[in-house]
Amino acid sequence: MAGTAERMSERWRDGIMLVLAVWLFISPWLLGYAMGAPLAGGEATATVAAWNAWIVAVILAVAAVWALVSFAEWHDWVTGLLGAWLVIAPWVLGYSATMTAVWNHVIVGVVIVVLAAWELWDVRHHGTRAAA
Repeated sequence: MAGTAERMSERWRDGIMLVLAVWLFISPWLLGYAMGAPLAGGEATATVAAWNAWIVAVILAVAAVWALVSFAEWHDWVTGLLGAWLVIAPWVLGYSATMTAVWNHVIVGVVIVVLAAWELWDVRHHGTRAAA
């Protein structure tokens, strides 16, 4: 029983990653950057910032759930890269004028990078989990 509790206590960062994925997925609607200006026909289309958030959120959620079920070091590398992508994406994809999306993506991205780096550091220096 102690082994199970110990393993669960080591996975708290993966749980936070999952929460961040959910936040990232719903944030375009909650923060108001999901839909852009209406087109000529009157329909508004999803913004690049929203699509970026949705795609990254799905990949992050899959990696977080996978890490909760079965740890492998690659999960942390993938999530770290996703976080770095979120930080630079507003300028690479051209939505840096949408400040709500920029701040959301940069803050979430930095938190993801910090958590992923912390996890990798823990594994390498404390051996809290076996790297698969």
